[in-house]
Amino acid sequence: MNEVVGSHDILLVTLDTLRYDVAAESADAGRLPNLLPAGARWERRHSPGSFTYASHAAMFAGFLPTPVTPGPHPRLFAATFPGSETTSGGTWVFDAPDLPTGLARAAYDTVCIGGVGFFNKLTPLGSALPGLFAESHWAPEFGVTNPASLEHQIDRAAALPRQPGRPLFLFVNVSALHQPNHFYLPGAVTDSKQSQAAALEYVDRHIGRLYAVMRRPCLVIVCSDHGTAYGEDGHVGHRIGHEVVWTVPYTEFILERHAAV
Repeated sequence: MNEVVGSHDILLVTLDTLRYDVAAESADAGRLPNLLPAGARWERRHSPGSFTYASHAAMFAGFLPTPVTPGPHPRLFAATFPGSETTSGGTWVFDAPDLPTGLARAAYDTVCIGGVGFFNKLTPLGSALPGLFAESHWAPEFGVTNPASLEHQIDRAAALPRQPGRPLFLFVNVSALHQPNHFYLPGAVTDSKQSQAAALEYVDRHIGRLYAVMRRPCLVIVCSDHGTAYGEDGHVGHRIGHEVVWTVPYTEFILERHAAV
């Protein structure tokens, strides 16, 4: 990461509330040709939090979802912290309380394009996470009730002014997977694994345009912040300690110069 930071754009996409099993089954069926470029795959990981705010607060401190195999697992990014067992020679270490601030000090433009309510800037709580970035955007059409939310978010990303010679750290919180998502599945009136899979296919149809916004080369990290329950053991929703909530998909890859998206 010490070779990546400064030379690459960085794109962090959180597919809010996406379950690992939904992501894996969709990929295995060949329904995600754009979200996962050739050679990329989903890793099964554990989320650092069981709901959006907790998970993103951890990720913005450098604690991305953790591989499910026994660790310790060296991290890509880490704040200075004496005694850290997951900071290695390949970790980019920042002397700041959060990753956006650390990257800004490394001459990155930092931009947040929010989706779910914790990024809507309508309340002090909804302003806390976006406030970590030098620039942040949210509009009602980016939110969970708009079936074209990702298209509107990408429109905003495409309109961002770019400073010559300055790398970009772009964070996009994709709200389409979060409830309600039943409107992506024709005829459905309630949310389910099947409707979330349909929402994921919607994301796949448009994500290539987001990748194309980034300058090359670009490090892309795509993951879920947490999953959600659709009736497992009587549970519905998240902010609970259930396997379907804690287990999330994760992938990272480099968009090379002149690579096709």
